[in-house]
Amino acid sequence: MIEARLRLARRNFSLDVDLRLPDRGVTALFGPSGCGKTSVLRAIAGLQDAGLQGAGLLSVGRPAAEPSRAAGRVALGAEVWQDDALRRFVPTHQRPLGYVIQEAALFPHLDVAANLAFGQRRSGPAAQASGAFSLEAVVDLLGIAPLLHRRPATLSGGERQRVAIARALATAPRLLLMDEPLAALDARRKAEILPYLERLHLELALPIVYVTHAMDEVARLADHLVLMDAGRVLAAGPLAELLARPDLALARQDDASVVITARVAEHDRAYGLTRVVFAGAALWVGETAAAPGQSVRARVLARDVSVARQRPQQTSVINVLPVQLESLTLEHHTALLQLQVGQTGQPGPVDPPGPPVRLLARITRRSAEALALQPGDALFAQIKGVALM
Repeated sequence: MIEARLRLARRNFSLDVDLRLPDRGVTALFGPSGCGKTSVLRAIAGLQDAGLQGAGLLSVGRPAAEPSRAAGRVALGAEVWQDDALRRFVPTHQRPLGYVIQEAALFPHLDVAANLAFGQRRSGPAAQASGAFSLEAVVDLLGIAPLLHRRPATLSGGERQRVAIARALATAPRLLLMDEPLAALDARRKAEILPYLERLHLELALPIVYVTHAMDEVARLADHLVLMDAGRVLAAGPLAELLARPDLALARQDDASVVITARVAEHDRAYGLTRVVFAGAALWVGETAAAPGQSVRARVLARDVSVARQRPQQTSVINVLPVQLESLTLEHHTALLQLQVGQTGQPGPVDPPGPPVRLLARITRRSAEALALQPGDALFAQIKGVALM
């Protein structure tokens, strides 16, 4: 596990978190600007808090005793990087981690190959000998072989960020920290780099802590989610569980959604559709290039789900699933439903039952009252849109 018990107090902000993060997959720190996400990341790295850098710690009006970094404990497995109770602090350059920020921060006077070589030299002989992160493998993983002899000034924003990620991986880290790596990119460059981040997720047995305020990045990349606000952790846990919780602020947003991990079962080329299956149920989605058997993520927005007491007949909605109403939250003019998916009863292959899969549905309050909905009701969910991430 990655352990981070951190406290930081200054005049306009305080941080107080106690985190146990998984040592596999992508953990997303998510929340509004200024909530402490970057402070947590920098503390894990052993850096000064960004809010104090450049602010003049000893400047007029700022007390000299105000701390420059978070106090507490940081550990990766049995390796303790910080423990103030034991007066132990491992400096950043001695921690086996890679750090990627919004700006690529490449050396402008070096070509891409030389930038990567600089990162590789930092990894040390033991890490280089292990071959876990060979430079050739990193170059191939991020598709930057054609860029090796170019200078950073000749690269696009997406290309520069891929090189920055490759340089971080060239250090053979045991932990990769990414601070809003796509925030400085336009939509086109962001779409260009996301598939490479997915490859990191799928192909490297390396924990990644990923800071973002973009829900589409969370839905596409994260396995574990930490929700933060005002320097505190509101909730932490597996992505699918937190997204489906109606008591969290995420469920009140316009783009409230759930993410379902599914497997491609079949393609219907004639109609441009793909059938994906999960935990005893199935969905039809737009045709994907993924091969049968391949794992995919499907995102379902709450506003794209409606419910009926009887299975709809002669409907244009092709995804109709039996569900049970677990909870109903009345809002001003709407109602938010939490639904547990049941067996589909549809022909064709489905996966064996597994952990419960939940949907959110946002309907009008008038509809909820007209249907006299109560927790425990057996219903049918009509899913108008499913997006493969």
